[in-house]
Amino acid sequence: MAGTVETGTAVAEVMAELAALEDPKARAVNEKHGDDHGVNLGKLRALAKRLKTQQELAGRLWETDDTAARLLAILICRPKAFGRDELDAMLRGARTPKVHDWLVNYVVKKNPHHEELRVAWSADPDPVVAGAGWALTTERVAKKPEGLDLAGLLDVIETQMKDAPERLQWAMNHCLAQIGIEHPEYRARAIAIGERLEVLKDYPTSPGCTSPFAPAWITEMVARQQGK
Repeated sequence: MAGTVETGTAVAEVMAELAALEDPKARAVNEKHGDDHGVNLGKLRALAKRLKTQQELAGRLWETDDTAARLLAILICRPKAFGRDELDAMLRGARTPKVHDWLVNYVVKKNPHHEELRVAWSADPDPVVAGAGWALTTERVAKKPEGLDLAGLLDVIETQMKDAPERLQWAMNHCLAQIGIEHPEYRARAIAIGERLEVLKDYPTSPGCTSPFAPAWITEMVARQQGK
């Protein structure tokens, strides 16, 4: 019981510290992207570094349903400690884009159930959940493509990406670009699909940044690789 009291105290202390880091200007910027928190991510990472890995505290912070607390929880948890169903529930309960993205990239990708979840999520009727499945697929395209049906993935992208909801469309587009970048035998088809669908063709891109429009993205990254 003492441990529970200590954790409860720690949660209250951490929440107070997060509240002190709240910046109205940061919140205004984050809210434009659908994220309801105002904590500078550099300061959040510094706090996580100080706290180090604390799985129980991470669980309690996640339970607060506070976006900044959940981001901190992701940074101090043990990714391999979660069960499959636990991660599934966490993803479905991740309300904001940043929590969703960090959970997939920092926790699920390092968890032993990631492949099982990739397959299940990719076929999920919820487009946000399906987007997580596609993000995991993109990771496999780049790092462990053996066993993936790349031609089949391009078929799905070709027929579904144009009309997909925003976050799912973004994840599919990333997968399309990754196939074109990493697999020369599919590059021409990936570029052709991108050019025909024109998804994110007019996306505003800052000077010096790579456009998310797949044909431009593929061409730029391949040129960088060949220029090494």
